Amino acid sequence: MEIIIKPKALEWYKKELNLKQGDFVRFFARYGGCSNVQKGFSLGINKEAPLSPGVQTIIDDITFFIEENDIWYFDQHNLIVDFDEQREEPVFLYE
Repeated sequence: MEIIIKPKALEWYKKELNLKQGDFVRFFARYGGCSNVQKGFSLGINKEAPLSPGVQTIIDDITFFIEENDIWYFDQHNLIVDFDEQREEPVFLYE
């Protein structure tokens, strides 16, 4: 499994979360909402340092990660974070 952050999504996160070099962004499973991989759950984000990262990718010295205990949510899919131009927000795709 890997995390892929598309360039426009990266720029959105930098701006909206005021990210700087050395920062961390966590993707995590949260109860409620909907997704294409787990019914009754959705994907959340948080700006926090990892405790036990299961998967991570570093872009522009910003670490995007998923904790080991949240890997189940992705059901062996890669997480692709793209950008929806019409909604002007990131979208999560699972491959």
